[in-house]
Amino acid sequence: MTLKGQLTALLSFLSLSSLTASSVAALEDEAILHSELGRSNNQSLFWGPYRPNLYFGVRPRIPKSLITALMWAKVDNYVEVQDSFRYTCEQHAGMAGYGWDEYDTRRGGVQTIHDAGNLIDVTTSFVKIPGGGHGGSWAARIKGEPREEAPSDLKTTMMFYLASEAWGEVVEIAEDGDETGFDGDVTFQGKSNALGDWKLVVTKGTGAHPTSPHPVSAQRDLGKTTVQSLAVQEELLWKAKEIVFTQLRKGIDEIIKEYGPENAPPPWQTYVLANKPNAGNVQIIQKVFDGPFEFDILFSSGSAGKDVTSEDLTREIKLTTESFNERFSEIFAPKAPFESEKYRKFGRSMLSNLAGGIGYFYGQHVVDRSYAPEYDEENEGFWEETAAARARKQEQLEGPYELFTSIPSRPFFPRGFLWDEGFHLIPISDWDMELTLEIVKSWYNLMDEDGWIAREQILGEEARSKVPPEFQVQYPHYANPPTLFLILEDFLEKLRKNNGSLPAGKERLSQDIGTGLENAHLDHPSLSIEYLRNIYPLLRRQFMWFKRTQFGDIKSYDREAFSMREAYRWRGRSVQHILTSGLDDYPRPQPPHPGELHVDLMSWVGLMAKTLIKIADAVDLPDDAHEYTGVLHAIERNLVDLHWSEKDGCFCDATIDAFEEHALVCHKGYISLFPFLVGLLKPDDPKLGKTLDLLGDEDELFSPHGIRSLSKKSEFYGTDENYWRSPVWVNINYMAVAQLHDLALQEGPYQAKARNLYTRLRRNLVETVYNSWEETGFAWEQYDPETGQGQRTQHFTGWTSLVVKIMAMDGLGSEGKEGDHAKDEL
Repeated sequence: MTLKGQLTALLSFLSLSSLTASSVAALEDEAILHSELGRSNNQSLFWGPYRPNLYFGVRPRIPKSLITALMWAKVDNYVEVQDSFRYTCEQHAGMAGYGWDEYDTRRGGVQTIHDAGNLIDVTTSFVKIPGGGHGGSWAARIKGEPREEAPSDLKTTMMFYLASEAWGEVVEIAEDGDETGFDGDVTFQGKSNALGDWKLVVTKGTGAHPTSPHPVSAQRDLGKTTVQSLAVQEELLWKAKEIVFTQLRKGIDEIIKEYGPENAPPPWQTYVLANKPNAGNVQIIQKVFDGPFEFDILFSSGSAGKDVTSEDLTREIKLTTESFNERFSEIFAPKAPFESEKYRKFGRSMLSNLAGGIGYFYGQHVVDRSYAPEYDEENEGFWEETAAARARKQEQLEGPYELFTSIPSRPFFPRGFLWDEGFHLIPISDWDMELTLEIVKSWYNLMDEDGWIAREQILGEEARSKVPPEFQVQYPHYANPPTLFLILEDFLEKLRKNNGSLPAGKERLSQDIGTGLENAHLDHPSLSIEYLRNIYPLLRRQFMWFKRTQFGDIKSYDREAFSMREAYRWRGRSVQHILTSGLDDYPRPQPPHPGELHVDLMSWVGLMAKTLIKIADAVDLPDDAHEYTGVLHAIERNLVDLHWSEKDGCFCDATIDAFEEHALVCHKGYISLFPFLVGLLKPDDPKLGKTLDLLGDEDELFSPHGIRSLSKKSEFYGTDENYWRSPVWVNINYMAVAQLHDLALQEGPYQAKARNLYTRLRRNLVETVYNSWEETGFAWEQYDPETGQGQRTQHFTGWTSLVVKIMAMDGLGSEGKEGDHAKDEL
């Protein structure tokens, strides 16, 4: 039975007014299945390092709860100590690379931070330990190993920051130690509505501690752990570094007052918090080490009935590593010519850092909903009117909202970006479809009643602290590429392939949900139909919002086209930029004109229509499917009528010229490829052939390191900001690789050309990203098309991580079979 048939049969079954005993039992099983999936997902995804803007910060996936953070610094001299404190991820901060070596969002993983500036490598191992309610328990092991170039007596201070966001819920300390600190483990406890009773232990750990002959040693015994407890305003809790510095400053002032600046103790005894344990909503735990060290952080949920131990942590780290490596080999093992261990290690790092960048965000964001006439962008010179309207600052805070999402870059973009997220979820969906669907649902829960989702999610003061004020405001008529439709289309394809392959009876066995939770929706079609039916109204609302707010004008300028309705224009245009398109400074028609039409936006709307046809068909809404089919057909026709230049052999943006006539403006590059990239060209379409010619032309787009964003022949190549005017971007290159792969497997006039381009492009991309990662320790935002050097934002483990998916694709040989015989064609 087809997917549509199976789902339709299920719906018909559920609509029966008279139920037999067996059907009642089936419905009960289904209800249990849905309930168990929700519970299991909440439990296994509850805790995590969901503060990806920090080097290590654990929190649950709920608002106003416990937050934690790790800080450290080199304290062997006064000159460097203040600048050496590590807390938030920062670019170019003396790191020789950092990130997750292995990470599974449901189990945990291991992160290594190569802190060359502080001469130490810090490893954070994090695991979840299921059991009981309230999200279960978790544990972390913090290990420091001086780097090869470090002195034998390297002195490092480590701080663990624990705070309760819920006002009135304090963290208590189970014992007091003595006035100089705690000799052994330090135990904290608390209780809340969300977490129930809980206990957190910071173990004594192992490692030597520095001393000195200074008389302050009697007051500050560095062999002990110190704890300082504070009461801090809720809105300031995220400012851990400032809070710690304030408390350190008080201690330093006391030292100077007692001993004088000329007789100050060494920095490792000066930069130490006084031991002042008590109940409070902030607890700061400090240890000082001489050389290598290790200690554990053990969080036990009271409902688990058993406290987590260091032995549990050791066992779970081992099991988590084994599980991750086994699953990676099953899902993402690199294929020819990338089978060697160096690419496997690279792939594990890319996937882990993508998943390790998933965060939970909560707070208000800044919105300007003043629909002034100038915001319609219908007058010539509209971009100047829009700028003037912005200067009047009519924004306001809205929310709070919550978002569960991955991020582009921990140091530079530690927040949700709508068009980035669709690309992020492409590898994640192969690894864990349930996690993917949770994230997609979280994004669509942000939609307003009109169908708008803010393209950049800057939720709360902590997120806003990373964004210049002029970029914080979100406008409800600004769109962003709807890349989440790529994920929904992929979900439907996986569901289609999985249909009919279940073992007998598995659909009704709710207890199976605990084993293979990652693909529960794929294994249980009834879950899929419910998910699609629930999200479909939001998808349709978003689609209609695009058609309503991003429409392009055909009638006013007497343009000739198959359809008078299907044309599109990005709002938010300035002379230099269309930030809303995602391709910020890519050349567009000049000067801006309200009669512009953008080929990339029409292509994205075509993708939406193509996906909605399948969803409407799957949930048995034939009238809606028919409507989308008509839209898609009109878009396919209008792409040619309004955007194809036979003279230039490519798709182009359009504008209105000085004679008030429709005119094409052809800046060859990523824009020209979009109908192909989203799958709107038929395998035998001559326009596809010319598009492949452009893509593969080394004098235009094809480079040894990937497809250039703009043609090398363009007058704008490499000019001005040079953001999308030459560099290689992995997200667009991935779309090209995926389409070329599909073409290479289909009979048609361009099959051989597609196979050859696929093989060469795949190799070029992987080698470029790998070589830069090997050299610098980082993935990068973009790559130089001439040298392959990574550039702009470092630790860009968002869509650059698509390389792990590219490596796992078939290495097609000359006959379209797996292998590496394509070298013979080159």
